[in-house]
Amino acid sequence: MIGLFLGDTNFSEIVLQKIIKLKIKYFIIDFSKNNKFKKNKNSNRLSIGKFGKIINLIKEKKSKKVLFAGKIAKPKFSTLRLDLKGIYYMPSVIKAARLGDAAIIKAIIKILEKEKIKVISSNFFNPELSLKAKNYTKLKPNSKEIKSIKKGVLYFNQLNSLDHVQALIVKDEKVIATEGNQGTKKMLSKLKKGSAGILIKLPKKKQDLRMDLPTIGLNTLKDCKKYGLKGIVLKSKKNIFLDKDKCISFANKNKIFIKII
Repeated sequence: MIGLFLGDTNFSEIVLQKIIKLKIKYFIIDFSKNNKFKKNKNSNRLSIGKFGKIINLIKEKKSKKVLFAGKIAKPKFSTLRLDLKGIYYMPSVIKAARLGDAAIIKAIIKILEKEKIKVISSNFFNPELSLKAKNYTKLKPNSKEIKSIKKGVLYFNQLNSLDHVQALIVKDEKVIATEGNQGTKKMLSKLKKGSAGILIKLPKKKQDLRMDLPTIGLNTLKDCKKYGLKGIVLKSKKNIFLDKDKCISFANKNKIFIKII
């Protein structure tokens, strides 16, 4: 029996579909904004403040492992009703929330570990979503673009574990934009059209790869086209690549390279 903390984005649905296909017994704790899994008989809608109920449910199901998939947005803490364990643990979650949505999940994972509940990688059942090192498009980065990519990778290597940067844009061997805690889409929206940069998404130092792998999908490619980006770079086996075939086809049509390093 596996416990699934599912949020928004298509990734949560893809993980669920794979688990159903593998005929693995599961239950859902639905953390999506609009209760997107309410029609699933194994779904449970529990507030982030009900840690007692969440932990009891996991133990009742005799589940030894749980995973997180999809975006879990920051709740309105002022409206949450807390149980006793919620009162005990909520200060650490509120503190983490100041660092962004991903930090909230990290705080929840720490709480689960204190309760002796193991959290496994979000792509544990979907390893096919994490691509290996290779150029996946007809177009490849030229020598100048490779130098820019190396500059971006060096920038990532120099970040400390507290930085929020999980994506950046490089051009002409210069970092021209970095991602804040509002995400990649927000960073891209600040670019001028025809920017001709390269999007690099890599995991941060000491990043918890169980729940926070750099992710791209077709919407990312469409944004790249919109702002005139030349390519996308990800880290081998440390990424979530959604709609791979559609993305590669779109990239080829629009002369955007996809490189996994």
